[in-house]
Amino acid sequence: QKKKLLEELGENRLPYVTPADADFHQLWKTKYSKLIFGKSDTVPGELHQMVQEGFLTLRKHNCFFQDLVRIKGKDFVTPVSRILIGNPGFTYKYLNTRLFTVPWPTEGYDIKYCSPQIHDACTALIRLNDFLHIEAVKALQGQNLFETKEIKDTTVIDREQNFATSLTEKGSVSKDQSSCCVPEDDYVSLKNRTSYNLTLLNYMDPLQMLYLKQEPYFGMGNMAVSWHHDENLVERSTVAVYSYSCEGSAVEENNEQKLKGRDPAVWHVGLKVAWDIETPGLAIPLHQGDFYLMLDDLNMTHQHCVLAGFSPRFSSTHRVADCSRGTLEYIFERCELALQNLQTDSDSMALSLKSLETAVVKQVEEIHNEVEFEWLRQFWFQGKRYLKCTDWWLKPMAKLEEFWRKMEIMTSMVLSEVGKEEQIEEQRNETISCLLLVLTERQRLRKEWTAR
Repeated sequence: QKKKLLEELGENRLPYVTPADADFHQLWKTKYSKLIFGKSDTVPGELHQMVQEGFLTLRKHNCFFQDLVRIKGKDFVTPVSRILIGNPGFTYKYLNTRLFTVPWPTEGYDIKYCSPQIHDACTALIRLNDFLHIEAVKALQGQNLFETKEIKDTTVIDREQNFATSLTEKGSVSKDQSSCCVPEDDYVSLKNRTSYNLTLLNYMDPLQMLYLKQEPYFGMGNMAVSWHHDENLVERSTVAVYSYSCEGSAVEENNEQKLKGRDPAVWHVGLKVAWDIETPGLAIPLHQGDFYLMLDDLNMTHQHCVLAGFSPRFSSTHRVADCSRGTLEYIFERCELALQNLQTDSDSMALSLKSLETAVVKQVEEIHNEVEFEWLRQFWFQGKRYLKCTDWWLKPMAKLEEFWRKMEIMTSMVLSEVGKEEQIEEQRNETISCLLLVLTERQRLRKEWTAR
């Protein structure tokens, strides 16, 4: 699609607007209404201070890392350095790379941080998470993306924030509606689509970058992050981004780079309608402490990019990651399911398989692959870096390795069983065919991971 679009454009560039243009607000209202922008003065000063100190702490402790990602079978190092912070045991996968959360302080979890400052940084980010969650709910209700009349209790809220007040202040709740209540589905939907379970933090100093890609469609200048949709999210969930560019650092403006519309010294977020060359794009300046929300299906219908300024910049991008297959709880359940097929003789302690049915063997071997390639190898290929913040992941990884060893034994046992003469030929061939597929895939992936 990109190639086709660029061919169609030729040497031309598509138009785009910034807040300095007269038609900016009209275009925003009609084509980009699900983008909500919050100026820094709408965020409590104390929260700004906590979060910005948190960013600098993580930077000082070298907790930001460039990721090795895989695009169309090739490995690339990201120009932006990142760290994932969020619910304990959660992961986020993008471009074939799984990131593991540095857990933020969570009741019921024993999390030891490498220093009190890292603990404080993670606390600041959970506070920011709560603030952005509230802003997202207000924004969705403001746009009537939910048929909310009144909130009867505050079960919607994760951390005892009283929402009813903020809604009453906004005039969303009138006195004569006190008998109405929100349908249960709206509650669930509202919660599911705004309860961020993690944040992906980004850091980049453009002046340290030898090369940055040029924005190809509109001529917007240097890009820190190319056009994309955020992936691995709960459908129609809100994405919230808090931006902190370290302004005031000595930056000489490069006049040659003056572009129509946007000041190249200032960071911007760019938006466009996906694969459309009719609608002008938007470039919105991001100053210290500004935030924006991408509501509802905006992340699916539109693409966004980040345009680099001259000063270093941090951002905290809060997401409702689709963790149906990305939590420790999930993968432990999968392991337990696989190990149900392994039994130990109470007298001799000898191991044996309960069933050699093809469906059972196939399921166990697929789980075996999932543990090895989606978890163990993903973690260890860049996982040691998490030790700069916390050793929280080491115990669960040791447990997963133990499960994996048992599954290795189970594979050997299946191979040994199908080699026995007394096996019925038809069943034996079926088991071998199914095994061969999974083991061929395992071999291919082991080679690929060794190369990575």
